[in-house]
Amino acid sequence: MKNHNLNTLFKNLKEDFDIETPGLGHQQRFLDKLNNQTETVVLNTKPQRSIWRPLIGVAASVVLLISLFVGFQQDSNSKDLASVSPEMANTQDFFTNAITSELEKLNSEETPEFQDLIVDALFQIKILEENYEKLKIDLNESGNDKRVIYAMITNFQNRIDVLQNVVEQIDNLKQQNIKQNENSSTI
Repeated sequence: MKNHNLNTLFKNLKEDFDIETPGLGHQQRFLDKLNNQTETVVLNTKPQRSIWRPLIGVAASVVLLISLFVGFQQDSNSKDLASVSPEMANTQDFFTNAITSELEKLNSEETPEFQDLIVDALFQIKILEENYEKLKIDLNESGNDKRVIYAMITNFQNRIDVLQNVVEQIDNLKQQNIKQNENSSTI
């Protein structure tokens, strides 16, 4: 049934088809017109937008927020490690600077290839920061208990360890990629 309708359509439109062949020299006239054209045609060659680009932006924002959060921890009114003694204030400053440094290293390694590692590390850092906030409350309630102070220092060390491990894993993956590329190019 459909084939019959299609055949009927072509029979009805037979008079409308352009079946004439172009005259002699048509190709040369066309090429001459093309060569004499003074306008340049600009092709829009936008690279295709990667799906990772928005995710990288989100991850960079998260890293920035974490950096700001760590920096603002010192300004909060609640009792923290720095409020215990001047030595603990120096310790907190040291750890905060180390964490910021590691976050900057991690931020510089941000590529779609390592996105999962970075997001996972930032999630672990967020959990450790939430635990630190609970430890600050415990420190207020315990009256500078040494066990809470030790737990706070350990929390800082754990954050640094997480960040250093991720940076190390990224470096190892980069080295493996370089070796694979060298091996594939020598074969």
